Amino acid sequence: MNQTLRIKRFSKLDRLFHLSLMVTFLIQAATGFGRIYATAGWGQKVCNVFGGYDNASLVHHWVGGLMMAGFAIHLLYLLSRIRWNNLWQSLFGPDSLIPTLQDARHLWQRLWWFFGLRNAPKLDRWAYWEKFDYWAVFWGMPLLALTGVMMLYPFWTSQYLPGWSLNIAGLLHRAEAILAVSYIFIVHFFIGHLRPTSFPMNQAMFSGSVILEEVEEEKPAWVERLKKEGRLDTVAAKAPALWYKVIYFIFGYVALATGIYLLIMGIAYSGQVRLH
Repeated sequence: MNQTLRIKRFSKLDRLFHLSLMVTFLIQAATGFGRIYATAGWGQKVCNVFGGYDNASLVHHWVGGLMMAGFAIHLLYLLSRIRWNNLWQSLFGPDSLIPTLQDARHLWQRLWWFFGLRNAPKLDRWAYWEKFDYWAVFWGMPLLALTGVMMLYPFWTSQYLPGWSLNIAGLLHRAEAILAVSYIFIVHFFIGHLRPTSFPMNQAMFSGSVILEEVEEEKPAWVERLKKEGRLDTVAAKAPALWYKVIYFIFGYVALATGIYLLIMGIAYSGQVRLH
């Protein structure tokens, strides 16, 4: 089979959402870690990249606002994608990111496959780990936004909630931020770029397309469904230009290196966390 045959996986808007989330998340991770480790020399150096502690805080607040706006736009986009005349299929069909019992069956089958006792599951468009990736970010965003706004406006918050709620908000915000950073920079980075089938980089979110032969091996049910519905030709795509590949490879690995650096240094200085 000709390996140059490609099919579309992500739209330009999908990729724009992902790009904006990548950039804002890395900025928030850097400024957040810089503030958490402000009493350590490393934290001060990270803050200095943004012009000092006060500027790092200002950047953190403004970029947090951009993330909230992006999340709201994403919600509106999701609502616009729902086919209200076929609600069940729209929400729980194979093109939906909502987890179903089929995902649980695939996970169970994959566990048996790991021990050589069953065949690998025939995955459709979205694998169970991709759905988990999506929802891990989705549910964390409102929590970070709510607790962040509470701490940013403590006097306003105190008019409606008891003062101790600010302490709870601070603990939740920090815990969720560390959990998100750990998950993204360990699990997501490994699955997306470092596992054998993806190494040296999963280019799908940058190029928007994937090689058909690779998809047939990893997600055969998706390709079979496209052929059965007569839509395989309609999702054919061209390979990205060389100059574009160079740009996103450089950008992707700079992002990867930045995330791993923050994670390693965060662990190394974990005994010097700023608690006030």
